[in-house]
Amino acid sequence: MTKSLGIKIAKVIAVFSVFIFSILMLKTISQYTSFDKTVGFLAFKQQVVNNPYWLAFFYIHIFSITLCLLAGLTQFSAQFLRENRSLHKIIGRAYVYNILIINVPACFVLGLFSNGGLIGITGFLIQDILWAYFTMAAVLFVKKGNIIKHKRYMILSYAVTTTALTFRIIKNLFYSEQYHDYEKFYGMNVWLALFINLLIAYWIIGKNQETLPFKANINNKDRKSDQ
Repeated sequence: MTKSLGIKIAKVIAVFSVFIFSILMLKTISQYTSFDKTVGFLAFKQQVVNNPYWLAFFYIHIFSITLCLLAGLTQFSAQFLRENRSLHKIIGRAYVYNILIINVPACFVLGLFSNGGLIGITGFLIQDILWAYFTMAAVLFVKKGNIIKHKRYMILSYAVTTTALTFRIIKNLFYSEQYHDYEKFYGMNVWLALFINLLIAYWIIGKNQETLPFKANINNKDRKSDQ
């Protein structure tokens, strides 16, 4: 009972944190509604801001990513699923389409021109590949009726989605222009945000397994479905 309560509290804190940081991200994104090429992050990308394809993908990404973050908040609640099954499916489809059709292609192009040198570029491209893989796997498993694996891969997909938040938290807490080389810090931060989020995701998946009823039977079914 104590462990279950601890998990519930952790989930509430996590949801609240993602919501708050998503709202703060909206505030950051609002500066780009002026389409001024010298504001915010664009000030550091003057070598590519005049490339219409890069700029288009940049705006597509920043104006749609918050929808992914907010959509994911509702999708992991068992109560919400029970009471709003149809809405759960609608939001889930919107989340998947947003990622696979809009953000994965956009982020692939942006990743090729990422800050952080080769470390940053490879980090962003791997994030993008994992994002597509986890999201597509979640879709394929739910179509097969394997809800357990669908949920696992949706957790992993959302972990990659929220690397945008983790990246900014680390940067705001630890980056110092006086002590850090910006390019090196940026590149390492890409990898660190991904590592932290996937670590948390696998921890959540493990905890969910511990609280599942008939755990042994479920694991057996999963093993058979993999064969």
